[in-house]
Amino acid sequence: MTKLRVVSVCVIRSQKFSSSKKIQLTPWDLQLLTVDPIQKGLFFRKPNPEQPKELAKSSSEIINRLKVSLSDTLNHFPLLAGRLIASKNSDGTSSFFVDCNNEGAEFNYVTAPDLTVDDILEQTYVPKIVKYFFPLNGVCNYEGVSKPLLAVQVTELVDGFFIGCTINHCVADGTSFWHFFNCWSEIARSGDSNLIVNKPPVLDRWFPEFVASPIHVPLSNEHVHDEFDLPLLEERVFHFSKENIAQLKAKANSEYGNDQKICISSLQAVLAHIWQSVIRCRCGTNANEKFSFKLLIGARTRLQPHLPEGYFGNAVHFVNVTTTAREMLEHDSGWAAMQINKVVSTQTHEEVMNFYQNWVKNPKIVKKSEVVANSLIASSSPRFDVYGNDFGWGRPVGVRSGAGNKHDGKMTIFCGAEEGSIDIEACLTPETLHAMGQDTKFMGDLSVKIEIA
Repeated sequence: MTKLRVVSVCVIRSQKFSSSKKIQLTPWDLQLLTVDPIQKGLFFRKPNPEQPKELAKSSSEIINRLKVSLSDTLNHFPLLAGRLIASKNSDGTSSFFVDCNNEGAEFNYVTAPDLTVDDILEQTYVPKIVKYFFPLNGVCNYEGVSKPLLAVQVTELVDGFFIGCTINHCVADGTSFWHFFNCWSEIARSGDSNLIVNKPPVLDRWFPEFVASPIHVPLSNEHVHDEFDLPLLEERVFHFSKENIAQLKAKANSEYGNDQKICISSLQAVLAHIWQSVIRCRCGTNANEKFSFKLLIGARTRLQPHLPEGYFGNAVHFVNVTTTAREMLEHDSGWAAMQINKVVSTQTHEEVMNFYQNWVKNPKIVKKSEVVANSLIASSSPRFDVYGNDFGWGRPVGVRSGAGNKHDGKMTIFCGAEEGSIDIEACLTPETLHAMGQDTKFMGDLSVKIEIA
């Protein structure tokens, strides 16, 4: 069995810390207090010694470059070097803000001396050891009052590196997570500490006029001690090529989209294809049993006017697409895609504002135990720039997520390595995943060959 060896643990701080900025949290941020941080990471091949000198770096040079560039990046993202501050209110509620006090981010350097990159990427199921490539396992977001809001672990394999990043979900959503990651890799590659890739982060949170901050949150022991049993789970990455996706989208639109002047998107077609297979393959499914597909809806471009480019924080909320097993199995995936499309299309500026206003009146903290029953949850996006993260020795060759927020039905969406492709990291019971591998409709419909990423 592979054993990981901890080489070093240190704290990385911004070298340009000046004053302690305080950032109040919004409903989008506060709803995630009791769930897990975001955990995503990338595999890289080691530089070939025969490459040009500027690329042929030793392990120690790479680790040092990552540390220095992380410090430089924190100059632009000071909240990631800060901590959450919780204050008690006279009405028994709590309020939270981020103190950009430069207490620092955690940086771990670990080695896996007998493990190669292909030992991970070429397996049908994601090896269990991958979850140990991430720091801060088992830490909930509200613990950011004493734990780092950002922690990085660099795991050196025989022929590569895995850079795993854990970011407190109260301070960043997926868009912000990859914004930070993109900036870090750009600064590391260029050696320019003043460089900001694409856009500078906008750190101040957005509050509409009708909301007074700080927001009062009734955080109870019921939320903090939200315990529940999880079944044995496995993970498998399904790769949809550009051609696969085009076929699924065309079929869905020919059956349900075009006649109603509605365009089912590529992602909606892919998610519907997976949703149907999961329901077909789950053992003991009652035909009248209700199933929901929970989707994280981004608000940045739905608000009018849009949130500023580079807005750093959360700007997402859940919507539910609900149906019964019978309805799903009596229709094809185009129908399922249409159900997703209908719900997503309702998410206008007015709906986003309604969510925001209603949450302030009646704060609802997400409980993990409430989202795991008979539901799939899709998170992340194929639009994030995952494979553009070159730290100076080449592009990544694979992406994986950590153990945070995993349950039976969690679907993590990534862009594929090839342009126009999509990878879906499916977390399900072993029985369901095995049955999906044998599901001819899923694996072979329309002559679509779904590959293992």
